[in-house]
Amino acid sequence: MEALKAAGFPEKQIYQVPTKSNDIPGAFDAANSMLVQHPEVKHWLIVGMNDNTVLGGVRATEGQGFKAPNVIGIGINGVDAVSELSKGEATGFYGSLLPSPDVHGYKSSEMLYNWVTKGAEPPAFTEVTDVVLITRDNFKEELAKKGLGGK
Repeated sequence: MEALKAAGFPEKQIYQVPTKSNDIPGAFDAANSMLVQHPEVKHWLIVGMNDNTVLGGVRATEGQGFKAPNVIGIGINGVDAVSELSKGEATGFYGSLLPSPDVHGYKSSEMLYNWVTKGAEPPAFTEVTDVVLITRDNFKEELAKKGLGGK
């Protein structure tokens, strides 16, 4: 949320809602609750901790009559977004931030090795870098580059 604020997004237009679970049904229920609390909002940016939480939010907006051009959903993980990005008609799910499995796998293994062999405990938070935004236009190509399917 800090990045949105730093980019100039009005703080009073940032709404947060807890989910019962981090899957599509949990996010769907949470988003429905949010949508009925703010009927004045006509355009939504939906972010979440993974693709499924964003997909739940997108499904909720569809159920409330929002059309794809009025919703921008961006998830994290990429792989769970494939079926959504493959649909013939665009939805409010714009894309997903795909981490680099080779880079992150290497870094995770390196931190674990250093912890076990040198007692260097890894940090509680490690920033995820080296990500690419996959969209309907590039997801097959980007997933193929990572060995995760695609064309």
